[in-house]
Amino acid sequence: MAVRAADDRLNAARLSLTFALMLVVSVASASGLDELHAFLAGTHSATAAFRQTVTRRDGRSAQQSSGSFAFERPGRFRWVYEKPYAQVIVGDGRRVWVYDQDLNQVMVRNLDAALGQTPAALLAGDNELENNFTLIASGDADGLAWVDAIPKAHDSQFKSIRIGFAQDLPRRMVLTDAFGQTTTLFFDDMKRNPQLAAGLFTFTPPKGADVVGE
Repeated sequence: MAVRAADDRLNAARLSLTFALMLVVSVASASGLDELHAFLAGTHSATAAFRQTVTRRDGRSAQQSSGSFAFERPGRFRWVYEKPYAQVIVGDGRRVWVYDQDLNQVMVRNLDAALGQTPAALLAGDNELENNFTLIASGDADGLAWVDAIPKAHDSQFKSIRIGFAQDLPRRMVLTDAFGQTTTLFFDDMKRNPQLAAGLFTFTPPKGADVVGE
């Protein structure tokens, strides 16, 4: 049961991982699609705070959480849940480590296997987004310029990913999974291309923790 609980948390966290880590460089008159391409071309690192809300298919709120993240392309990130439970997710460029403090358990997976056709690929991938996603500029709404990313893989856990931009930064991300559940991420205090400590994207399992995976 502990392994299953940790795996469920990994799936929830991956909704955010690399989702929330999206930055762009120019939104004034550009479409959401232009902003996404600008992000890929001009952003190699970022830090931000996030707020995450998960809504069930029936419209009821299932979960709210918050924390902070940092990333450095390609494939390096640190995603920290602070509330309501403590969890750390680290991508070191080869593997993804998920440490659940409550369970004292670490799950480790190959980076490609863990990210696959997920929104994290929009951040940590190789810029060949069109290979894995159909990208669509979807106009303006709620004061944001939006782009839709539709996974091409039939077995993707997500049906659609929407990213909204304002004032040169991504402000919101909306993800709909195959079961109709929606995850919305709000980004605050985002900084583009900061200097990051080299050890930020390394992880050593705590002594006594149960390590599961590759």
